[in-house]
Amino acid sequence: MNRTTERVEAWVAWSAVAWAGFLALAVELSLSRLLRPWFGDMLFLWAAIIGFVLLYLALGNFLGGRLAQRGELTGVPVILGVAGLAIYGIPWITHPLLAAAQRSMHAYHLTLPLVALLVTFLLLALPLTLLGMISPLVIGYWTRRGRDGGDIAGRVLALSTLGSLVGSFLPVFWMLPLWGTRRTFALLGAGALLWGGITGVALLGRRGLPLLLLLLPLLLSPPSALSGPIKPFDPTGRGRVVYETESQYNYIQVVEWKGERWLRLNEGEGIHSVWRPHMTLSDGIWDYFLLAPAFRGGRLPRRLLVIGLAGGTIPTLYAHAFPAVETVGVELDPAVIDVAYRFFHLGDIPHLRAVAGDGRVYARQTDARFDVIVLDAYRPPYIPFHLTTVEFFRLLRERLRPHGIVMVNAARTARDTRLVHALSSTMRRVFPRVYIVDEPLNGALWGNSVVVGLQDAVARKDILREMDRCAVPQVRLVGQRAKDHLRPAPPPTLILTDDRAPIEQIVHGIIWSSLVGREDPLRGPGKRGPAR
Repeated sequence: MNRTTERVEAWVAWSAVAWAGFLALAVELSLSRLLRPWFGDMLFLWAAIIGFVLLYLALGNFLGGRLAQRGELTGVPVILGVAGLAIYGIPWITHPLLAAAQRSMHAYHLTLPLVALLVTFLLLALPLTLLGMISPLVIGYWTRRGRDGGDIAGRVLALSTLGSLVGSFLPVFWMLPLWGTRRTFALLGAGALLWGGITGVALLGRRGLPLLLLLLPLLLSPPSALSGPIKPFDPTGRGRVVYETESQYNYIQVVEWKGERWLRLNEGEGIHSVWRPHMTLSDGIWDYFLLAPAFRGGRLPRRLLVIGLAGGTIPTLYAHAFPAVETVGVELDPAVIDVAYRFFHLGDIPHLRAVAGDGRVYARQTDARFDVIVLDAYRPPYIPFHLTTVEFFRLLRERLRPHGIVMVNAARTARDTRLVHALSSTMRRVFPRVYIVDEPLNGALWGNSVVVGLQDAVARKDILREMDRCAVPQVRLVGQRAKDHLRPAPPPTLILTDDRAPIEQIVHGIIWSSLVGREDPLRGPGKRGPAR
């Protein structure tokens, strides 16, 4: 073997290791972005992606180790090229699968974890298994040429890890924000296929040309194939998608139906905000936050803090019911705030200040005091755990004015209220009185309750009296809906703390109990519609 051939093979070997490490992490992170609009930002989805990445890499390591006994590199360009084709095709393979899964989830969305796992399993099999074969093949190549096995294995693992390091940062900070999800997959796949073609020609001569020729269909495909709506439909089949975008935190979709606009995030099963012209009531869970005066001895709120602003439904309702109220709305995602101003008329709300940031960080940093603090922050189907703990509610109580209250939106099913009761139990550690208002389910499986923490020891009969006699008509109307569904918080169950707040396990338990039809011993009345 002459020195030129040795140099070419060394270059192929080391660059293949770096490419494989880079692509493994880049595909993993890009896939999470691709699936988020359909399944949301759920921990079990991340567990599935990471778990299957490791599974297929392990399978590839095993197969590559068996082939490494030959000590050849000629198959490496083909392996990387085929992996590139598989990566390039992921967005096209996923779209019909995910569209079908979305429609089935709308009919029975508790199958979501199983569907997510199955789709992830199918997507990752070919490319990740092929990528896992590269390192053993390169180690086998060098050891067959007399190099020390331990030294070569260390070098290969180090270079692969450095490639993975680049793959963990480059898509997140450059490719996905600049090019979008589908173009990122296209660039990753085309880059791997181009590398495979070039190295194939370098190693095999004319026999490597087919890999380069495979690039032609990719290069000739119309740009429109890599653009257009991600989800050009509403899963209910009722609404028309008028806007969609991807942000650092969310896939955002605005749906319009009969003059009403809905804000949907990520998987889209829940409606995060609703707006229609001249709206004084939303006919949803947001209306129940207008009951604040009834829990405050009839005192109208002057200052409102909303953690989880979304499209601003609660501030919109408050502006109509209590025109003098000053509102601060905190929303983690700046892009959601932009959409709220563009499509939900947030700019029409007087005395509103929208803040982009984490609700707990804002509460810790501000010196302002409020009459009502509303917590409506969801990353379906979870509430961020740090917004559910004793420590957090103590912080909120410090931000209340005299007679102030905290109102929390919590999801439940017709049978299972364990999340609602975990929140009420936790709030009882901080507030003298805690009440729960369950919005009627009206036959739906999933719904919501509002958990209210009071600084004053107000009796239930006094709350009901204020619902009836409040001067604000919206409060009286919502009070008529709520009065039969107002109850004191039950005896404490699980107390959530910063050290231990198993929100994910609670939600998974609700999903499981719904699947098997198990009743919750602390069952309460229900509500319509899916959890927001």
